[in-house]
Amino acid sequence: MVAMLAIVAGAYVYRSRELAARGQAVPRWKRVCFYSSALLLLAEPLSPIGESADNSFLSHMLEHLLIGDLAALLMVLGITGPLIAPLLKLEVISKLRVLAHPLVALPLWLANLYIWHIPMMMESAIENDSVHVVQHMLFFGFGFNMWMPLFGPLPTPAWFNNIAKLAYIVVVRLAGVLLGNFFIFSGHVYYDSYVGADNVWGLTALADQSTAGAVMMAEGTLVTFALFAWLFVKAAREGEQSQDLVDLAAEHGVELSRERSERAVAAGASELLRRRVTGDERGPTPPADGP
Repeated sequence: MVAMLAIVAGAYVYRSRELAARGQAVPRWKRVCFYSSALLLLAEPLSPIGESADNSFLSHMLEHLLIGDLAALLMVLGITGPLIAPLLKLEVISKLRVLAHPLVALPLWLANLYIWHIPMMMESAIENDSVHVVQHMLFFGFGFNMWMPLFGPLPTPAWFNNIAKLAYIVVVRLAGVLLGNFFIFSGHVYYDSYVGADNVWGLTALADQSTAGAVMMAEGTLVTFALFAWLFVKAAREGEQSQDLVDLAAEHGVELSRERSERAVAAGASELLRRRVTGDERGPTPPADGP
């Protein structure tokens, strides 16, 4: 996992420098998100949480939230279209793009989440390090794929507007809430490996399981509020940008419908449409002296 992470990070640095030399530098905040994700993925297994996951379901749950939710989200936030353009030209990657469709990404994430919490599957991950690694890779991979329709640079279907994104977020968070409630109120320990284990938190197996469910719900609630706030700000900003484009087109005697301006803004192509409206399609000139 460390080797894979090193390869990905190295490719990210190389491509970022290449784009900067062309005048298409990756925004600093996106680079911070990516490097934060890589640091989180590297530090988590070496932390007390990672070391105690075999003896505490709460620690195991924190692992999954950090890797499959936060690290995956940060990495999606850290990528741009130009950054991954060479990958999209590969035939195998091009065929896999269907996995990032909202109606595909969400069911895959849900299936992965619930299957791994089946006692037999969780026990396998606790008892076998190789299975545990695979579990973490799948949590991160499907988490990354789940966030792509919301924050990724790939185009999404026309129907996946802000209302659809709101519903998408609700389903994702509701899935976590249901599972969290299941652990809180079950009254029964589902994973025998934690019974009698030397719990790092000083909890009984049942209390450990209930606390893990509560933490899952709390994290989901915080992330949901943050996403709702983002969606509200995004909708307001896009509405303003769309109206500005319509007004600009009217000033230049160009016919531009509100629907077309909204599509351009949603796709991140507002600047391109602005240049077309004003008749200036040259775009920014790359610096002659590199980054």
